Amino acid sequence: MKLMGLDVGSKTVGVAVSDAFGWTSQGVEIIRIDEENGEFGLDRVAELVSELGIGGFVLGLPKNMNNTLGDRAVASQEYGKKLEKKFGLPIDFEDERLTTVEASRMLTEEADISRRKRKKVIDKLAASLILQNYLDRKGDLTKK
Repeated sequence: MKLMGLDVGSKTVGVAVSDAFGWTSQGVEIIRIDEENGEFGLDRVAELVSELGIGGFVLGLPKNMNNTLGDRAVASQEYGKKLEKKFGLPIDFEDERLTTVEASRMLTEEADISRRKRKKVIDKLAASLILQNYLDRKGDLTKK
């Protein structure tokens, strides 16, 4: 079963997808949203779900460093409720503390790309890291 990993922000949603075995995660795209005006990009998510054969979602849960849930974590949970209502697919959350920092470091040190180019791919990479962390923690999904 393929999973879709999402890094939900107030202006963008980074999208990643797993392989059918649940071993690897690959960044797909960044969907522009406008949380303030109620635009959540669900139509594009629906296209990707259909196109890629998605069977569930993993959303990043941006906890505070002291393990509490702040405004962004609550917003991520609300996004999960919207997905659940629209698609009826399983939703899981993955602690995403520091994934954006890790993604930024990877792009700076390993890819050596400019700040402007980093901004265009960082959410997609963060979504991929969130999903990969989830897959690594859960193990082989074909055995479940």
